[in-house]
Amino acid sequence: MAEYETILTERRGDVLVITLNRPERLNACPPQMADEIGAALYDLGDARAVLVTGAGRAFCSGADLQARGSGAIGRGAGSHNALTRHYNPTMMRFAELPVPVVSAVNGPAAGIGCSIALAADFTIAGASAYFLQAFVNIGLVPDGGASWMLARSVGKARATEMMLLGEKIPAAKAAEWGLIYKVVDDAALMDEAMTLATRLAAGPTVALGVMRRNLAAALDGTYAEALGREAAGQHIAGDSADAMEGGMAFLEKRKPAFKGA
Repeated sequence: MAEYETILTERRGDVLVITLNRPERLNACPPQMADEIGAALYDLGDARAVLVTGAGRAFCSGADLQARGSGAIGRGAGSHNALTRHYNPTMMRFAELPVPVVSAVNGPAAGIGCSIALAADFTIAGASAYFLQAFVNIGLVPDGGASWMLARSVGKARATEMMLLGEKIPAAKAAEWGLIYKVVDDAALMDEAMTLATRLAAGPTVALGVMRRNLAAALDGTYAEALGREAAGQHIAGDSADAMEGGMAFLEKRKPAFKGA
């Protein structure tokens, strides 16, 4: 696997584990880290699920305001360039992945770190974790797709609370709101996340990829468009070897052995 400076990557079975690895900076995310996350997501190989977490006591404390080229402090053009050239392409890669994603949120997930955590299909948080849109506190606006994700996941009122007040949302409240999948004890976080990622990796990957795309598109499209996408997606999934295996396993009353093809 490729070597990176700001993240660690490792294969655990069929799961690609990406660890944000700047613990001395609470995994603050400079443009380089965004680029490296994106590169790792493009370098999936035959991985059938992705797990993202942070090293040390944080998931990600946001964009690194002190990093050269971050564009976080200074004129708006710098921020715009950092987003369009580095952060946004990586967020789009999360959205376009053909395999499911799990995030294991340890400690704070703030700013762009919050967006990365919520870009997963399943966000699992440790009990001490929290989610924060702190942009209002420095006179900026949420980015990394936050305004899109928050409004659709928790509704306008709660999204407004997070964005305009800039207060921490503890993991338990995030789970209660439906912002994340679940909250677990800190000590159990990685085991729970890895178990789920492994389960997803053992599933019918072609169908799961189609589901990801259809769910994302459904948030913007009409009912008729959703019906059309489902029919097209069913054509793709129905031609897969996993669909054949699933049908045979059902008829033979056994557990299917999906291969991701």
